[in-house]
Amino acid sequence: MKTVLSLFLLSLLGAAAFTSTKDFDTVKVEGGLISGTLNQDGDVHIFRGIPFAAPPVGDLRWKAPQPVTSWTGVRKCDAFGPSPVQGTPNPFGPWSAEFLIPKAPISEDCLYLNVWSGAKSASEKRPVLVWIYGGGFSSGGTACPIYDGEATAKKGIVFVSINYRVGPFGFFAHPELTKESGASTLGESTPSHKASGNYGLMDQVAGLQWVKKNIAQFGGDPANVTIAGQSAGSMSVNCMVATPLAKGLFKKAIAESGASFANSQPTLQQGEEAGLKMAQALGASSLAELRAKPADEILKKAQGRGPIIDGYVLPESIPAIFAAGKENDVTLLTGWNEDEGMSFGPKKSAEEYRKQIQQQYGANADQFLKYYPASTDAEAAASQVKISRDMIFGAQNYTWANIASRKGKPVYVYRFTRKVPAMGEYAHYGAFHTGEVAYAYDNLKFIDHKLRPLEPTDTELARTMSAYFANFIKTGNPNGKGLSQWPAYSVKDKQIMVLGDKTAAQPLPDGPALDLMFLSMSKR
Repeated sequence: MKTVLSLFLLSLLGAAAFTSTKDFDTVKVEGGLISGTLNQDGDVHIFRGIPFAAPPVGDLRWKAPQPVTSWTGVRKCDAFGPSPVQGTPNPFGPWSAEFLIPKAPISEDCLYLNVWSGAKSASEKRPVLVWIYGGGFSSGGTACPIYDGEATAKKGIVFVSINYRVGPFGFFAHPELTKESGASTLGESTPSHKASGNYGLMDQVAGLQWVKKNIAQFGGDPANVTIAGQSAGSMSVNCMVATPLAKGLFKKAIAESGASFANSQPTLQQGEEAGLKMAQALGASSLAELRAKPADEILKKAQGRGPIIDGYVLPESIPAIFAAGKENDVTLLTGWNEDEGMSFGPKKSAEEYRKQIQQQYGANADQFLKYYPASTDAEAAASQVKISRDMIFGAQNYTWANIASRKGKPVYVYRFTRKVPAMGEYAHYGAFHTGEVAYAYDNLKFIDHKLRPLEPTDTELARTMSAYFANFIKTGNPNGKGLSQWPAYSVKDKQIMVLGDKTAAQPLPDGPALDLMFLSMSKR
């Protein structure tokens, strides 16, 4: 009797398991039906390589993303789509292979996204995270191992990652492109706007629009979307919060090490001038000739590009948009890493460094040297790395936090201080740029453990940090049961959460230095 009862219970469990997955055997999205895969544990549905726009090739090179081309039957979405065209991904600096895209496939036909969902039915309305990768707007892709969405999906979140065009294919302005966009015949999806240049940002908007229209089919809630990104991905998050094209597509933002509040962005005119120079270097006298050029030839001869103030995607500079209160309303979680300063060329000696600071900062030089001292060559070298950290990352995200706080918006600020374990040439980089990503999304399993011998401290930090991030994605507040209290940030007390060997709230240690840094950058 017990045996029969056991078999009966097992059959019920099997039926329940089948019932929990049948909603996702096939999913209808824009373009047609798709199928995906299940993770090894059988509790997360994974759809890789879902097209969200038409391939931006041929005549669609340097055009706004167009509606996806429909297909018949069930399209298998079981592998990542190609990464956008970029240089060969080879390890460099602190970035070993797990921080880079695969070497193949790489193609202009790159507008694909991926979904991880642990929902058991399409009616669940789980919170949604949309991940935007970094790479200096010239590299990157969703197939990077540390961007995997399974662990986040296991926490009750639908994880989406989107590809966007980079380099000269994603950020290229030209007078003919501007003229063409002002006389568009492609329909509502490409309105007349007389602008060119920000195709990568348009791809991100298109991905978010796809999420709004389709994510409910995967058990996600289109009314509870958080966008997140790191480095250029964080700058992209900043752009998405600034652009009117993304209004109503998300409610929360996670910005890791990147924003554009003091970095000057080129104008459309400057972008067009650079585009004309690129065309000349390529020996192309018309837009038709440019579109006929092989992608690898363009990649070899084109310089890196990024977002511009095009008058359409970015109607004004990001500081101006925020100053006028025209940005999209979000709850913000932001921060940066302790050791993510970028070293460019040989370090100046203490004497050379002090002379440069006197020339650059004049009356503020003594105060600047107090925060970034140079009593010895070694101290001067350390200060130069710290300056690059604060100039490129710290002052940007700090300024965003201050702007949001002054407007009464909920803001949470972190500093990632864990010196990521490493061997050999990677050992001296500490809490490096991008080092926090695998912790924030609980993806330490993708780290090369031979190269980076992780410790129990790392496992605990990943558990804690990913829990904070998951709580924020769900509710707009990182706090939850079993976690140390993360206080909301305010301009008055500047409380942040230090995420490192120990997790603790404390006042921001270098607010005055960042204030001076931002002031000096804004005057340039």
